[in-house]
Amino acid sequence: MLILFFRKSVQFKEKDFLMKAAVSHLHHLQEGNTCPVVRLAYQILLTVPVTVASAERSFSKLKLLKSYLRSNMSQERLNGLALISIENEYLGKINCDKLIDQFVVKKARRWIFK
Repeated sequence: MLILFFRKSVQFKEKDFLMKAAVSHLHHLQEGNTCPVVRLAYQILLTVPVTVASAERSFSKLKLLKSYLRSNMSQERLNGLALISIENEYLGKINCDKLIDQFVVKKARRWIFK
C-alpha cells in the first residue's frame, strides 16, 4: 500500500507535496516496528539525493569562481562567493532593505588608515 501511494505522489511535480509525502511515509514507518530495514533504506533514499546534488553544485560553482576570479581573490572572499553561489535560492529570499537597516544601525564602517 505504501508503494502505491509513493508511486502516485512521485507523479506530482511540486516539491512541497513530495516532501510532505516523504515525511509522512517515514513517520508511518517509524511508528510500526515491522520493517526496520525498509525504514533505514527509506531514510538513506531520502537523504542521499540532497547531499549528492549539493556537493556536485558546490564543486561546479567553485570551479567557475576559481577560473574567473583566481588572480585577485583572497581565500575569505572565495569562500563567501562560493557560499552565495551555492545557496542562491536562499539569497533571493533575503530582504535587502532590512539588511541595509541593520547595517546602518550598527554603524559598522571600514576604516582606511593612511
